[in-house]
Amino acid sequence: MKRTFHMHVWYFTVGTSYRLKRFFDIVLSLAALAALSPFLLAVAVWVKLDSSGPVIYRQVRVGRFGRHFRFYKFRTMRIDADRIKQRLMAENQSADGVIFKMKRDPRVTRIGRYLRKFSIDELPQLFNVLIGDMSQVGPRPPLPDEVRLYTLEDRKRLNVVPGLTCIWQISGRSDIPFSKQVQLDKEYIASRGFWQDCRILVKTVPAILTGRGAY
Repeated sequence: MKRTFHMHVWYFTVGTSYRLKRFFDIVLSLAALAALSPFLLAVAVWVKLDSSGPVIYRQVRVGRFGRHFRFYKFRTMRIDADRIKQRLMAENQSADGVIFKMKRDPRVTRIGRYLRKFSIDELPQLFNVLIGDMSQVGPRPPLPDEVRLYTLEDRKRLNVVPGLTCIWQISGRSDIPFSKQVQLDKEYIASRGFWQDCRILVKTVPAILTGRGAY
């Protein structure tokens, strides 16, 4: 798989704070995977029984320094979703046009709507956190096609390891327009720290349970 680096645009300083963050990422992801394993198995069976296709959806995303990595989630769409997306582009409800969003996306499966509403489909990304592709907290990893539309300011959100949750996920999730997502991500990067990550993780729980802005 192609891996790209553009050091003139992106930077990252490895220091004590990064090592501490990585330590907690490993501990928390291992603990979560162990504790949630029966639930993850039940969800996997549910996905398989609901529609044909693989249980896990694998997709290329863009991480730190523009590095491409394989991203995992429970499949919540039809197996031909990527092909159908091209026909739906005219119905994109994202005001900025960089990301694709539809509140009633016809590609989403019956149980997929429940999994997406409560972000259960994202739980396999705990494995991405464990192996270092992602962190517990950080800007959400974009698609390569989205990054091609980024301005230099937008690319600043790729200065750090992408996260399982982020500051705009606790502020409205998909209801937040892309330009505001970028602004919030840059604010997070400028002031990031251990306690801020803890605060975001704690606030993620009620944000997920309410299901607001998830589609």
